[in-house]
Amino acid sequence: MHDFRKLNIWNDAMDLAVNVYQLTNELPSEEIYNLSHQIKKSVVSIPSNIAEGAGRNSNNEFNQFLGFATGSSYELETQVLLSERLNFLSKEEVNPIIEELHSLQKRIYNFKKFIKK
Repeated sequence: MHDFRKLNIWNDAMDLAVNVYQLTNELPSEEIYNLSHQIKKSVVSIPSNIAEGAGRNSNNEFNQFLGFATGSSYELETQVLLSERLNFLSKEEVNPIIEELHSLQKRIYNFKKFIKK
């Protein structure tokens, strides 16, 4: 079992969630229950899965939840890029989120390799 609050990937996923929530304020009001809701659901799922996995009984189980977190990160990336394609968000708004997301994806992947040893 791991203390998720001490994991850098969890803390960074929480920071990402705050940044993405702020970004969703830029979406059109008619998207509140559509794309905005999906984006928020995906971004919350990332640190939530890291935390849930940290509380599991084995590193194998933790690894599985890190995989879920990674899947949610790719879902989030798709939704943010779709928001850009629909001209709801500008490239300047999207790029920092995508960079932050790619960094987190790499670090989760590396952490998964580390705990498998």
